[in-house]
Amino acid sequence: MMQDDLPSRLRAAARDCDGQPLSLERLLDLHGQAAPGTLLVLLAAPCVLPVPGVGNVLGAALLLLALGLWRRQTVQLPPQVAGLCLPGSWSARVLRFLATLHELAARLLRQRWQALAQPAARGWLAPKVATMGAVIFLPLPLGNLLPALALVLLGLGLARRDGLAVLLALAVGAAGLAYAAAFGAAAWAWGVEPAWQAVTGWL
Repeated sequence: MMQDDLPSRLRAAARDCDGQPLSLERLLDLHGQAAPGTLLVLLAAPCVLPVPGVGNVLGAALLLLALGLWRRQTVQLPPQVAGLCLPGSWSARVLRFLATLHELAARLLRQRWQALAQPAARGWLAPKVATMGAVIFLPLPLGNLLPALALVLLGLGLARRDGLAVLLALAVGAAGLAYAAAFGAAAWAWGVEPAWQAVTGWL
């Protein structure tokens, strides 16, 4: 379970950052002991905000995390992205957002339906993280929102042993996949397919 003093530590870091870039390694240090739930919240939460370029960086980080989970390695921040930084103009906002998120989780989530949030029930975690990370990585308008929210809910559910949050995460993730599929189908119908038909007709 996440420490009760985490929001206060995050808010203190937001006051002290003074517009400096914030590394993901520093964010992990602020969160304390790494765990699957902690890392999911850490990597996915900034993707909910409209931070330029963050979806590409953290989407790739989520894919690397999923690979580590699939190989059953020690759960940790992928070394390839530990030194990457969030822009200084967004550092304090991201820290305050994370603090608010953890405060809400402490109020709303509780231990229930714990069979869905136990380590033995996490065999599906790697493919889930990989799928959501791939959608976040794609350059879709508003495409980050639902997959990132799904991973935040999943991370909080695992961290606080709340099976209901895990189920909500699955539902939100399915909605994110549906949005990505619908957008891809629309792009094909309005752009790629007519262009392909024009080329084949000319040939």
